[in-house]
Amino acid sequence: MALKVFDLSCEHDHVFEGWFSSHESFDDQMAKGLVRCPVCQSAQITRRVSAPRLNVSHLKEPQSRQAPSGGSATVFSPSGDQMAQLQSEMLRQIRKIISDSDNVGADFADEARRMHEGEAEQRAIRGTATAGECQSLIDDGISIMPIPGILDDERMQ
Repeated sequence: MALKVFDLSCEHDHVFEGWFSSHESFDDQMAKGLVRCPVCQSAQITRRVSAPRLNVSHLKEPQSRQAPSGGSATVFSPSGDQMAQLQSEMLRQIRKIISDSDNVGADFADEARRMHEGEAEQRAIRGTATAGECQSLIDDGISIMPIPGILDDERMQ
């Protein structure tokens, strides 16, 4: 199934990608308020102008083009199989990083704050937090990032 990838931003100018099964799916999710900024959880989302994604995997020969410094650069285009392998390996690595983090569950906001204040050891953690807790952490300068369920194997069980 081909996915539609849209460049999106919130009212705070956080830029991110959204992947949807169709343009209609994007419109439907927007109408229901389901599309949110992964940084601040804002639902005030706009589509940005973006360049189309081109499938150039059928190009087998490397192409040369002029490099910005005036020299010559060689651009390689991976085959479809190579791209699938790269994506698979990247997904595997991301899942490993997530699974190696400490799942603190509903204590996420408290533990992140304790780590920030030096009351707990610094380590990679994950868990759950309300939108209000997330906003409070961000307001206090504590960096957090939502993890899509597809990347967290524990959520998939």
